[in-house]
Amino acid sequence: MNYKHCPSDEDWERGESICELLEPFYEITKLISGSSYPTANLYFMQVWKVECILEENQDQADDVIREMATDMKTKFDKYGKEYSVVLAFVVILDPRLKVPFLKYCYTTLDALTCNVKLKNVEDKFRVLYQEYVNIFNHQSVVLSQSSQDSNSLSKSSREGSKTKKCKIISGFKNFQNQPISDTGKSELDAYLEEKSIEVDEEHYEDFEVLLYWKINEKKYPVLSLMARDVLSIPITTVASESSFSIGGRVLTKYRSSTLPDHIQMLICTRNWLHGFSENLNDEDGYNASICEDESNAIIINS
Repeated sequence: MNYKHCPSDEDWERGESICELLEPFYEITKLISGSSYPTANLYFMQVWKVECILEENQDQADDVIREMATDMKTKFDKYGKEYSVVLAFVVILDPRLKVPFLKYCYTTLDALTCNVKLKNVEDKFRVLYQEYVNIFNHQSVVLSQSSQDSNSLSKSSREGSKTKKCKIISGFKNFQNQPISDTGKSELDAYLEEKSIEVDEEHYEDFEVLLYWKINEKKYPVLSLMARDVLSIPITTVASESSFSIGGRVLTKYRSSTLPDHIQMLICTRNWLHGFSENLNDEDGYNASICEDESNAIIINS
């Protein structure tokens, strides 16, 4: 007779522990391998969560899970122990987090090395900021913005339809958008001293950090340029590479004479029009196909 094996309570507990251990890896894999290209500020927290959970499971009572966590920690130390400084930069440029969040993360992992790590990041962050100040001459940025404001004010005066109340509100907005350097502080110091933005947990993932810097580009003209560049750094090229993996089906033996530029345009156009699909219908992982109609015009089907 054949008896089916029923999992014991110990098996269920082990399964739950393994799921808990692997969940952060699942989340960060979705984040990195997806096609939405999220801003770089989302990665530090994910990598930190992975290291925290691996540290916690080093002393697991379950031998199987402890051995699994130990092997994973060895791999993590080899490739990700020293976080990229840029990953820490983007945390500082997230107005919800800034330096206090870095301090919390470093302290949670190792309180003894927290201050050293934090100082290293802050020093390098200020060096990078100073480079932006040197490259993008702050005075020219302010003058450019001032001329734009004066043009808009001239236009308003020509229209002659603004009430005194509107003028007061307009003046207040201009005051709010006044470059920080005019107050005697550097943009960086003013930004770091400013209270962090509070976002409830329900809408935390919906916060548009690039939009924040766009809205505050007059207030922080140089820092906003730095934030735009740093936050848009792609952490992975997985999505881009997978897009071009369909090239083997595009350039078949029947189209061996198709120009490389045309092949690239076909693949990029398909990606721009349809993006990436999670419904995988073929062996290569994509449901797009490229064919020619009777007039030899190449069309794209999804």
